[in-house]
Amino acid sequence: MLIKPGKILSGINNPDDVKKLNSTKLVRLSDELRQYIIDVVSVYGGHFGASLGVVELTVALHYVFNTPYDLLVWDVGHQAYGHKILTGRREVFHTNRLYKGISGFPKRSESKYDTFGVGHASTSISAALGMAAASKYKNETDRQHIAVIGDGAMTGGISFEAMNNAGVSNTNLLIILNDNCMSIDPNVGALRDYLTDITTSPAYNKVKDEVWHILGKMSKFGPNAQEIASKFENAVKSFLLKQSNFFESLNLRYFGPIDGHDVNHLVSVLNDLKDIKGPKLLHVLTVKGKGFPEAEKDQTKWHSAPGKFDKITGEIFKKVHDSPQPPKYQIVFGHTLVELAEKNDKIIGITPAMPSGSSMNLMMEAMPDRAFDVGIAEQHAVTFSAGLATQGLIPFCNIYSTFMQRAYDQVIHDVCVQNLPVNFFLDRAGFAGSDGPTHHGAFDIAYMRCLPNMIVAAPMNESELRNLMYTAQLPRKNKAFTIRYPRGQGVMTEWRTPMEEIKIGTGRVIQEGEELAFLTIGHIGNYVVEVTNRLKGEGLNPGHYDMRFAKPLDEKLLDRIFANYSKIVTVEDGSVFGGFGSAVLEYMASKGYHVQVKILGIPDYVVEHGTQLELQKECGFDPDGIYNTAVSMLESAMQASNKS
Repeated sequence: MLIKPGKILSGINNPDDVKKLNSTKLVRLSDELRQYIIDVVSVYGGHFGASLGVVELTVALHYVFNTPYDLLVWDVGHQAYGHKILTGRREVFHTNRLYKGISGFPKRSESKYDTFGVGHASTSISAALGMAAASKYKNETDRQHIAVIGDGAMTGGISFEAMNNAGVSNTNLLIILNDNCMSIDPNVGALRDYLTDITTSPAYNKVKDEVWHILGKMSKFGPNAQEIASKFENAVKSFLLKQSNFFESLNLRYFGPIDGHDVNHLVSVLNDLKDIKGPKLLHVLTVKGKGFPEAEKDQTKWHSAPGKFDKITGEIFKKVHDSPQPPKYQIVFGHTLVELAEKNDKIIGITPAMPSGSSMNLMMEAMPDRAFDVGIAEQHAVTFSAGLATQGLIPFCNIYSTFMQRAYDQVIHDVCVQNLPVNFFLDRAGFAGSDGPTHHGAFDIAYMRCLPNMIVAAPMNESELRNLMYTAQLPRKNKAFTIRYPRGQGVMTEWRTPMEEIKIGTGRVIQEGEELAFLTIGHIGNYVVEVTNRLKGEGLNPGHYDMRFAKPLDEKLLDRIFANYSKIVTVEDGSVFGGFGSAVLEYMASKGYHVQVKILGIPDYVVEHGTQLELQKECGFDPDGIYNTAVSMLESAMQASNKS
């Protein structure tokens, strides 16, 4: 479907074209850019609200600054759709997040305008500061460095670390705080309250506007401007101290807050700030989902487009199914957590800024004193959970697999070394789909399996998830417990089954067979059920074993498998290096078994974005890939037997 841009936008092929426009046309360009994002996302899907909120800011940045020489870093990156469109990717924007299409996030290999690859929050200030320090070292004094960070991302610890460093760096760094009171869900914590106080203090804003105006003008007065500006600042210092500006206390000159939807005022402000040296922060107020009424009303729902939709009415075009559909694993987790917590008052829920995505919001609504959203702060979430565990409580800490990577030191140092019984639920394990490599949960089996005092498991279906959750809240000897599951639907329409304990380190037999056995872990085992049925229809009889645990392995079951099969195929939606298949090989080698083993999983390269099935097919563990592997192994054995 061809989607035509507006008249002005159609003439924009790079930021130089933006710079040719007058103030009236900048407003029109902003309107057309916002409408084009709405038009494309309504048909092709993608993130939504964040990019709509920064349209005017995006236009102003590319109008004022000399990108890509001036280095612009977008935090997280789902707010960078307008940036992509203005920097030469308008004609391919419809391929955004599609297999083999452009990335949904800024990506260095995609464009010279994408200065830093992003996907995880809170990294922009550190990256831009590094760039600014490099420019200072190379004596590139005319180069600008801009980090655009949302107020949600500002809650991440690394952003505070970066600001602390930036304040003493004497580098040419501009931090733009895009304040819309949202990450995916509404922001939480003291920083949110602080920013609200700033935006609602008329006296403070009046003085800051005057300081800002004078500084902007004085910066053009030559070598004595810095001294004059400092004297003026000292004259209002007592007032500023009373207002206790956090950013100023870190030696970051604070400007704002200003209206982030007035493109011409943004241009004027940014032009002034270009001439003020040193680290500084501009506080910009925006509305997430600006210009699309439904997205403004329900910002969490429209963070990412909830399917194709009518761009006029906001009606979502839902798929019609002939029969009931299984729920998402996330929904099963949320309802099961509440069910368990109602019976066990020691259970506490924790998530770092993912309550709706993980369904922790169900417990937060039912038991607000027992469920915590700690903000975009994965490290804190893990150590907070460890603290709860020291006091005899049972933490259920839900973190997306890709984001748990950010808290790995805390898992080791604060949980495993101290042998604390924290329960980790790794949502979005395996391929995350169109979010791409920054969001794939490819490594969790490998990085958790190598840790002492850690149990690692994955359910094959909703019933198994419930049973593992039930098992996790039972008393056990200290060890931490990791349970991983993928994004998306399970396989059971009737999933509210009675829960029962699963003995830790035990697998289960799906099907006994001969010659070749499939060993699977997690949801991917359902593909193997399809494959074994297909092979049985061809007169073959493979075995299938749902191992459930990558650590500890079910050694008794493995001994039986190695004694009865000559060929093994392990299947997992995780890294083939160090993952479940590696664990099986390690055990086999330690016991001296001589069996042919083929490991199917995520290979040793960065897998890009696409649907989960497209990416699984690329890596060879979709149903056809699993089938072809099994047939190849059996045919090779048959040929070898005939030759002998």
